[in-house]
Amino acid sequence: MAAASQATHDQRAQSLEDRRFYSVAGAQWDGKYGDQFENRPRLEINKVNLAVYRILNEWRNNRITVNFVPKDGSEADDLAETCNGLYRADEEDSVAEEAHDVSFEEGCAGGFGAWRMCAEYEEEDDEENDAQRIRFEPLPDADTTVYFDPNARLYDKSDAKFCFVLTPYTLDAFTEEFEGETPSEWARPDVENVFSWMPQPDLIYVAEYYVREEQTYVLERWVGLGGDERKIAADKLDAETRAELKATGWTRADSRKIKRKRVHKYILSGSGVLEDCGLIAGEHLPIIPFYGKRNFIDGAEQWAGAVRYSKDPQRLYNMQLSSLAEVAARGGSEVPIFTPEQIAGHENNWANSAVDTPAYLLLNPVIDASGNEIPSGPIGYTKAPEVPTPTAALLQITNQDLADVLGNQQAGEEVDTQLSGKAMELVQTRLDQQSVIYMSNFAKSLKRCGQVWLSMARDLYTEPGRKMKTVGEQGQVEQVKINDETTFRDGRVEKAIDIGRASFDVTTDIGPTSSSKKSATVRSLIAMLQMVQDPADAKILTAAALMNMEGEGLKAVRKHFRQQLVAAGVEKPTADEQAEMDAAQQGAQPSPEEQFMMANAAKEEALAGKAVADTDLSRAKTAETLAGIEIDQRKSATDAAQTLRPAGTMPPQNGMR
Repeated sequence: MAAASQATHDQRAQSLEDRRFYSVAGAQWDGKYGDQFENRPRLEINKVNLAVYRILNEWRNNRITVNFVPKDGSEADDLAETCNGLYRADEEDSVAEEAHDVSFEEGCAGGFGAWRMCAEYEEEDDEENDAQRIRFEPLPDADTTVYFDPNARLYDKSDAKFCFVLTPYTLDAFTEEFEGETPSEWARPDVENVFSWMPQPDLIYVAEYYVREEQTYVLERWVGLGGDERKIAADKLDAETRAELKATGWTRADSRKIKRKRVHKYILSGSGVLEDCGLIAGEHLPIIPFYGKRNFIDGAEQWAGAVRYSKDPQRLYNMQLSSLAEVAARGGSEVPIFTPEQIAGHENNWANSAVDTPAYLLLNPVIDASGNEIPSGPIGYTKAPEVPTPTAALLQITNQDLADVLGNQQAGEEVDTQLSGKAMELVQTRLDQQSVIYMSNFAKSLKRCGQVWLSMARDLYTEPGRKMKTVGEQGQVEQVKINDETTFRDGRVEKAIDIGRASFDVTTDIGPTSSSKKSATVRSLIAMLQMVQDPADAKILTAAALMNMEGEGLKAVRKHFRQQLVAAGVEKPTADEQAEMDAAQQGAQPSPEEQFMMANAAKEEALAGKAVADTDLSRAKTAETLAGIEIDQRKSATDAAQTLRPAGTMPPQNGMR
């Protein structure tokens, strides 16, 4: 733990400071910057917050999906589609959306975020149901609670051998969770708290320790009578199973040793092991990291978010505005100067003159040495405050620096009626480019998430004939029966949807970076309509355009036009849609036009059949005539030969001449 902490200590401290800088009110003045403005105005115009949330809104508006595809590049089969549906269902039934949002925000702001995957009982209150589902859990404050193997170099930490996750407990929660254990805090790494004014709750930290272990097992290869092969782990073959295989014609061919990685989980306190959780599902560490921007410098891992390089211009901007506010607060008018004798007794009137605005003010006369009154006014005036020229120029430069670092948000929010739609798209595209790196890195994290999920599913979703919920691409809820045994013609018994043999590549589908992309698609489809002459093609393009339109109350419209695209063969139907189409096709009554065409086709077919029959009859009669002619000719030739043969000779026998 110490090695994992020390390797990235400075990065974690900066990440924590970055996240507090943009999200906590007053945090931008903490430390030495605030000390310089003690007892002076400290304004905070938080432009960094707006820039971070613009990137977050891009993610929430265009989430990334995970897909499982066959490793050989073939079209996705039923097993792949089932895994896609199960993954979406697990996301929907747990707090996956919150886990992704928390991780993305922390990675976008501070540079590092993470979430956890675990197995939970499908119904914890049902003693008879031991089925489990995969769940997604957020890991807030990941920059100070998640620590990977410092020797890991890959982005997704797939090469890490271990990982620590610190979980905070209050004293009461610790006592309830770990009954009988003495509260002993796991030493949390000393991350410098530059925001010392923030109250810190009294928490006890417990560490979850995940470590990868190698296991070796024997894999046997069996060959059937037809030459089919099956590979089965030796530890899953008891004497009864072996006897059954041999009785059905299977023969053990050979075997080899296989090394498989498993993950062991422990819960640790400062005094020792609180709980040995044993091996968990899957062969991968169930912690998914996300980095905003990541690289290696001098062999050390570095990361950053959108806040890191905007803090100095943001602080300078706040200091300049505060100085200007202080100047403005002094007022822009000259203040008269009097002697104490002149305003004695009238102090309040003069002090409140800017508020009360009296019609006149009084002064005491000045008495000379002879006792005579000398009328006199103020002995002088103060100079009105002026904004220093360098301050005004620096404020403009600082504002531009912030726009350069964070992106010119104003350009995307202003709508110029003189700009064409294409020009507006270019402006939006330029803004979108600032969030591309975060979306791309999050796609890497979700790809790793899909790999971990698949590994866990192969261990958890093993019950024969288990009925499970799936969610389709369009959000439709369906049910699938997994691991259902099916007997094939050659006598083999296999599972129809065998999750245990699911081995796929994982891909991610990144949606458009802004809703304007869909609008551009609609405009392109509408433009294509002007060049299409075929009404059928025009109908397809129109349906596709309406499918991409966004707006309130268009869900039913999009569903209607999707059905049209499915019927036209443009979109692939779901299982439910295919069943509806088959049922509609079987029960549909033909229209009058179709009935006429069918009757006409039947009539033409009957006439064609009659013509063929007549032709066959004619050919038969012709053959019969030809055969009769040949017989008559042979008889005439025989009679002639009999007449010409000399007496006493015999006709040839058995073909002898």
